Amino acid sequence: MYKENDLLQIAKRENNNKRNYLVINKLQGKHIPVEPSQALGMFKELAMLLKKAYTNEKILFIGFAETATAIGAAVSSYFDAFYIQTTREDIPGADYLFFSEEHSHATEQRLVKNGLDRIIPGINHIIFIEDEVTTGNTILNIIKILKTEYPYINKYSVASLVNGMSEEHLQVYKNKGIELYYLLKTDNSKYTGIAARFAGNGEYILPDVSGNTTTNVTYYNANNYIDARIVVNTTVYNRHINKLCQYVIGKNLWSGKKNILVAGTEEFMYPALCIGQLFEQKGKNVKSHSTTRSPVVVSSEKEYPLHVRYELKSLYNDERTTFLYDIGKYDCVIIVTDAMYTGKKGINTLINALSTKNKEIYVIRWC
Repeated sequence: MYKENDLLQIAKRENNNKRNYLVINKLQGKHIPVEPSQALGMFKELAMLLKKAYTNEKILFIGFAETATAIGAAVSSYFDAFYIQTTREDIPGADYLFFSEEHSHATEQRLVKNGLDRIIPGINHIIFIEDEVTTGNTILNIIKILKTEYPYINKYSVASLVNGMSEEHLQVYKNKGIELYYLLKTDNSKYTGIAARFAGNGEYILPDVSGNTTTNVTYYNANNYIDARIVVNTTVYNRHINKLCQYVIGKNLWSGKKNILVAGTEEFMYPALCIGQLFEQKGKNVKSHSTTRSPVVVSSEKEYPLHVRYELKSLYNDERTTFLYDIGKYDCVIIVTDAMYTGKKGINTLINALSTKNKEIYVIRWC
């Protein structure tokens, strides 16, 4: 069983009047660097709760962008099922179902409809995967849309690492017959006050878009790409993930290295964790975290989770601002992404940020 103090820290959102705090999961591998095996082990525990509850159902798992994409992919991998993540990206040729995430810094969420019409008739249960559920309103928004679009599906459940719902919100779900599964129950009423106490006087580093780094950077393109933003069969998806992992391992980038960072990009977190776990199995000290759209305040207090914020341009759209927090020093860094990075600003800012502490970087683009 996980305890709140062992798993969670409270951070302050930047310029967000709807909710001033952000629950940071220390083992999730998003904002804070973590051993990949710890993150994937936690996701497995959530999957096992669902395995005990559901054995012979035809399930579609939906993981929420951006922070729960790796959780959703990992949990669904333990089932013969289908998986899709929500997205905020523009997918060529896609039709979308739109819904909102009202408390977020980026409120619009989308579910790619392409492919769903084909598999939905064989589905009798949709399970939403989240990192943390506070009110459950976002999930109710998407359920309302799905019930209109696919009225013959009448069973919905929610699985999250953390559940901070009040008794009032829990009762709403009970009345609607929506089952809730989670690893940790919290009382979120205290978090607003905790977040307000921090000074916000951490280090804020602006983006460097120049291509003038002296760091040794090597680029690779890995094929057999499959995009979980469009519904995938879990068996097929994990077969492709395994091929990607073997490709990276086969490059022998880890030879002679002891401390390695495997970094993901925004919604693309799961492959970085899987690759990192393989490096761990080779006896390496590995950490993983990912860039994010979340503008989180950084602060100098020891108990505060994030201390240095590197502002970046997105690899997916260099007009968009993203962030990476608390970069460490490693023998080498492996960036894993599915971004096309047709513009140079995004990749340059990420490499330049990592170069402040690291002198050997590899960029793996899955395409």
